[in-house]
Amino acid sequence: MEERAKDAPPLVVGIGGTIGGVSSTERALRIALDAAAAQGFRTRMFGGADMAMLPLYDPRATTRTAEERAFVTCVRSASAVIIASPGYHGSISGVVKNALDLLEETAKDARPYLADVPVGLIATAYGWQATGSTIAALRSIVHALRGWPTPFAAAINTQLTRFDADGGASDPAVLDQLRLVGRQVARFAPLAQSA
Repeated sequence: MEERAKDAPPLVVGIGGTIGGVSSTERALRIALDAAAAQGFRTRMFGGADMAMLPLYDPRATTRTAEERAFVTCVRSASAVIIASPGYHGSISGVVKNALDLLEETAKDARPYLADVPVGLIATAYGWQATGSTIAALRSIVHALRGWPTPFAAAINTQLTRFDADGGASDPAVLDQLRLVGRQVARFAPLAQSA
């Protein structure tokens, strides 16, 4: 795991979004990351544009691109992670899954995958059905990666809630939920640091 400077605050890494511009998913993720930052954490977001730079994960590849290495290095140094995915056909998007598949690179680390790391979850979808199944899929993946999904996950129906470029949302309750995700990963991050 990458060592951080003694005075540097711990890091929360956000993973999520879609290809093709800033999405509701990325805006939701940014709100949650800002809530973690307000608790004194550094944040780094890998949005849709970042994930689009990651080639399809090939477990047999003998080298990795600079973008793949940067992503894995950043997650290795994280004290907490927030994953946000749109609900595509009842599950997570391919770009989010591909990024998570790349964490296989950490399998032989002292802290493999997301072991002992609190992971906040956010799902956005145009309707309620896909939000629930997407959260369930994310929880299952985080468990498989040995991470700790936080108790609360934000499920956002984008048919009802609109986000703006200034970090706001049309529903104050949704803002509260996303900020809770950020605060929960910040609250549980010291557990990962001591593991």
